[in-house]
Amino acid sequence: MTDWNAMADEDFRREVRAFFEWQYPPQLRYILHRARWHEMKDWWRKLCEKGWIAPNWPREWGGMALDAGKMVIYLEELERHGVARPPDQGITQVGPLIMRFGTEAQKAHYLPRTLSGEYIWCQGYSEPNAGSDLASLQTTAVLEGDHFAVNGSKIWTSLADDATHIYLLARTDRRAKQQQGISFLLVDLKTPGITLRPIRNLAGHEEFSQVFFDNARVPREGLVGALNDGWTVAKALLGFERLNIGSPRRPQYALNRLEMLARAKGLLDDAGFLDRFIALKLDIEDGAALYRRFVEQVKRGEPLGQDVSMLKIWTMETWQRLAELLVEAGAEQGVIAGVHDVAGVETDFLNPFYYSRPATIYGGSSEIQRNILAKYVLKLPS
Repeated sequence: MTDWNAMADEDFRREVRAFFEWQYPPQLRYILHRARWHEMKDWWRKLCEKGWIAPNWPREWGGMALDAGKMVIYLEELERHGVARPPDQGITQVGPLIMRFGTEAQKAHYLPRTLSGEYIWCQGYSEPNAGSDLASLQTTAVLEGDHFAVNGSKIWTSLADDATHIYLLARTDRRAKQQQGISFLLVDLKTPGITLRPIRNLAGHEEFSQVFFDNARVPREGLVGALNDGWTVAKALLGFERLNIGSPRRPQYALNRLEMLARAKGLLDDAGFLDRFIALKLDIEDGAALYRRFVEQVKRGEPLGQDVSMLKIWTMETWQRLAELLVEAGAEQGVIAGVHDVAGVETDFLNPFYYSRPATIYGGSSEIQRNILAKYVLKLPS
């Protein structure tokens, strides 16, 4: 098995770049919507055959075990070539969590199937009355013999209709304090009693769903960690999520689209535009440097602290400013929905703008993240 970390950075970059350029479907480069499983499954299988589907996983579970520097190169080449993000929450979130908290039986069952794409995951955290205040969730799971009876609903569940499984938080002890009495469950979406209702977003896509549970019976073997100790598991997953959300990938993707458009329209010759463009490009570089620091921390086996919140704030707010500049660069076409051909470059101006709007809300709003930094990092009084 190749030791990617032992390679020189430029050799690794050349190999990654050559594979993406050779194997990635050209019709999926820089797609203007959230990639769906039916579009990405063939690419997933190519990466899986190559052994590249899980760059963040250890070798023992089929990953590339990339260190922080190589991980950033891998992400940069994804962005440079316009490779869309597949439904990969199993790789980026629940997989590492099962490695850390799961039983040996859970690792043996779920990890290979997640790696192969047999199991596609979605996240069941937010509820209609529990978003940023996640600990107030009301979905219940009552242990009845060898099964939990799950009742309630989850909302804003990304790509749930592409998923085969959901990982969720449910209240298993109503008498406990708010952040106690919660358990973490792995659930097959084919379980009787589970219903999905798609939600159409502002861009006109049904990316989200509300998931309803009506006495859905979940085997006890789906419990990750100890009963009523799901908040401990959830905190670790929120750290993974904020690291993933804080990846420079989204703003870098938007920057590449903006640069293509700006070159086509000659905007890089405009001093005012160029000043804003370079400032945003440097903001992405700063965010990437911060991201590398946290990735290195994870690679050392250290838990992510509350300071990871600043990564999410910086990356998502940079993405929003880029999306706003893209709309401005489109001039009169920038406020008209749909794909436009601008000097030979196909661009959807409003779609990135719409997608960047909730970015400072999901995964914990910027306001909540700033409160966390103020209280736990800066030690300011409440």
